[in-house]
Amino acid sequence: MSEEKREIAEGHTAEDLMASIRENIRACMQCGTCTGSCGSAFAMDLTPRQMWRMIQLGLVDEILASRTFSLCSSCYYCTLRCPRGLPLTETIHALKQLAVAKGLAEKKGARFYQTFLETVRRYGRVREMELMARYFLIMKSPVLPLRFTPLGMRLMMKGKVSPEMPKFFGSGKLDAIFRKVKELEARS
Repeated sequence: MSEEKREIAEGHTAEDLMASIRENIRACMQCGTCTGSCGSAFAMDLTPRQMWRMIQLGLVDEILASRTFSLCSSCYYCTLRCPRGLPLTETIHALKQLAVAKGLAEKKGARFYQTFLETVRRYGRVREMELMARYFLIMKSPVLPLRFTPLGMRLMMKGKVSPEMPKFFGSGKLDAIFRKVKELEARS
């Protein structure tokens, strides 16, 4: 079976997902509100507005080759401010699924989110130092932590993260929620 036909999410093919993406933004009038609202637009190689237009023109491969949709922070600000009420954030999630279906998604992103969720499950909150330490171990790259050292130092100097252990530990209160999610995922 080709990459295009690989099953994704709820049994849909990549072609089904692309049709859904096109339908979601069919009514986009290119006003630019999404780009003006996006806190990550400065780092994107295509603005959200450009990305929506490229979808309308069928330039999907060019979009999947860009960093734009992977930099979305899922803040939903573009969706909230869209004058047409388009589900822009959900459409970006669909683009991420399409990238996974085509084998183009970065595995490091999935590993980071998996590590993040495991930390939240264990402690009921994010413990930044442990999160990053676990992520660096999973990535098995001795150079990767060095790239984050300047950021870590700035965060410590501003008191945003602390190298010391927190005075509380989660008691697994979120375990039931995580079990329920796994149960629901197994059904679909």
